Amino acid sequence: MNPARKRQIRLVVALTAAVLLATALVYTSFNASSEAKSPSELLSGAVGDGTYEVYGKVVPGSIQRDGADMTFEIADREDPSVKIPVEYTGQVPDPFRDGREVIVTGRLENGTLVAEKDQLITKCPSKFAAEAEADPEHVIIDESLDGS
Repeated sequence: MNPARKRQIRLVVALTAAVLLATALVYTSFNASSEAKSPSELLSGAVGDGTYEVYGKVVPGSIQRDGADMTFEIADREDPSVKIPVEYTGQVPDPFRDGREVIVTGRLENGTLVAEKDQLITKCPSKFAAEAEADPEHVIIDESLDGS
């Protein structure tokens, strides 16, 4: 076989393999992602069976610890009266506490979110959140950006 023809065949095979691998990577990345749900979305029954990421605020006074196990409730951001109990086992992030926003991954069993081990993420509040709530008109200007 002609050496030029061999190079051409190798090039076509290599490019085909690269395209197939890139397609598999894109397909896997889109299938692996799941949209986080609020407690009201999860409890509405509009979701199927499986594992979910649920976000919301930890209900004050709901945290109960029993060794490595913990139970607490997550309230919906838009409607704090909608709550879902969570059973969690694993490491707890340092900023975890009442009123803090969290994302928990788990499955729904009898109205309770049974979290996967070590699948609790605590969202840290912005250092400017208190100022923004107190004075929504207040604009924070970074003086290092004004060029002087």
